[in-house]
Amino acid sequence: MKFVDEAIIKVEAGDGGNGCASFRREKYIPRGGPDGGDGGDGGSVYLVADEGLNTLVDFRHVRLHRAERGHNGMGRQMTGRKGGDLVVRVPVGTRAADADTGELIGEVLTHGQRLLVARGGRHGLGNVHFKSSTNRAPRRQTDGTPGDRRRLHLEMLVLADVGLLGLPNAGKSSLISQVTSARPKVADYPFTTLYPNLGVVRAGRDRSFVIADIPGIIEGAAEGAGLGVRFLKHLSRTSLLLHVLDVGTVSVEDAARDATRALAELEKFSAELAGRERWLVLNKIDLVSPAEREERRRHLLDLLQWSGPVHMISAATGEGCNELVGNLMSRIELLRDSNLSEPEEDKPWDPIGARR
Repeated sequence: MKFVDEAIIKVEAGDGGNGCASFRREKYIPRGGPDGGDGGDGGSVYLVADEGLNTLVDFRHVRLHRAERGHNGMGRQMTGRKGGDLVVRVPVGTRAADADTGELIGEVLTHGQRLLVARGGRHGLGNVHFKSSTNRAPRRQTDGTPGDRRRLHLEMLVLADVGLLGLPNAGKSSLISQVTSARPKVADYPFTTLYPNLGVVRAGRDRSFVIADIPGIIEGAAEGAGLGVRFLKHLSRTSLLLHVLDVGTVSVEDAARDATRALAELEKFSAELAGRERWLVLNKIDLVSPAEREERRRHLLDLLQWSGPVHMISAATGEGCNELVGNLMSRIELLRDSNLSEPEEDKPWDPIGARR
């Protein structure tokens, strides 16, 4: 299925039903008075996260999504039926914004989560509400209000714990193939990966995390070179970045230059993302001798002035991958625990609750 992570759709909530102006008509009851009922509320439009979806491609073909209009009121004070709500299913991790104003409406991050994107119109009132001591036979009623109508910009951001960052052909897809069951396309030419790939890394019983592989970025990506920074947004929800560098087929100087360029493009895209925790992963060590590995590692770290975590691996043979996965799992669990233990925001004092 084609991977589509952005779409523009139009949503229209249902209008409220009109109120009714009618009078009671029965034998032997002259001037029965008003008995017009209210209209029904219009249906609303909701986005609902569905873990069975992984692309927005369907919205390229169906762009208009309209909820049901509320039914009009009737005589004998009968209220019109409420319009049915419309549920639009989207992938987990979808963000919705107003396409005309850019205002962020919200996002759905868990399966089954609902997000109201267009509210239905309010019902109109029947003439029974306008009866008074001076007006016993009102002919006034109100129409229902129109429902919300807006153009939505849907943007799907993958949900992953770890993101892979690096230039094309650094070995990111080979790494995700080695440590997960995902099988992305792997070939010896740039931009083999054309869209994000997700894989689940299992480090033991009930211990796992999700890793995301995105197309490589090159110099000038922020200005649109290569595949641009279109897919860098998919790293925005990751907790940790793995910067994969090729130290087997290129010189140490070129590898350091590539790392600096990739980081510069990341900073142009998002300063917050560039400041996220980042580990260096030196790949393709199977192509150099054991004696040369440590020399290359030391030289590269000196050039980059790097003091953070470093792992040397071979995604092709699996060397060093188990140690990398174990350390990543421990770090991810620590980050998850710290997020759960963050103190909640102070709530205003509740005198009723304080007495309980």
